[in-house]
Amino acid sequence: MNSTLSHGYRVEAKPGFDFGRSNPLQKQFFFYYTITITNVSGMQAQLKTRTWHIVDADKEVRTVQGPGVVGETPWFRPGESFEYSSFCPLPTLTGMMEGQFHMRSIDGTEFSIDVPRMNFAVPEEYIDRY
Repeated sequence: MNSTLSHGYRVEAKPGFDFGRSNPLQKQFFFYYTITITNVSGMQAQLKTRTWHIVDADKEVRTVQGPGVVGETPWFRPGESFEYSSFCPLPTLTGMMEGQFHMRSIDGTEFSIDVPRMNFAVPEEYIDRY
């Protein structure tokens, strides 16, 4: 598990591989991840938007931006956490993803918190199956 701490928010990221949803003949490899965001500051804020930077093994870069995460824009009181899981399809056996969550505090101040880099790789035990 990777973690970052910025602006009083700890973000933990745990990546994995989904063999059942992957299709190597179509160059589609599904990686999943679980993110836990914890407010370790005294400042209440809401997650408004996110930005992801995704790089595959061919060095192709995609930037994905959008509102909230998994359809939610959670509020964080001091000490509160929010956990969610999602996925990232890639056309290659390896890649990485990192980004930011863009927040707005209760007083209207906007800031971004870093999401740690997640390295994606098809595990060795699946390589022979492809």
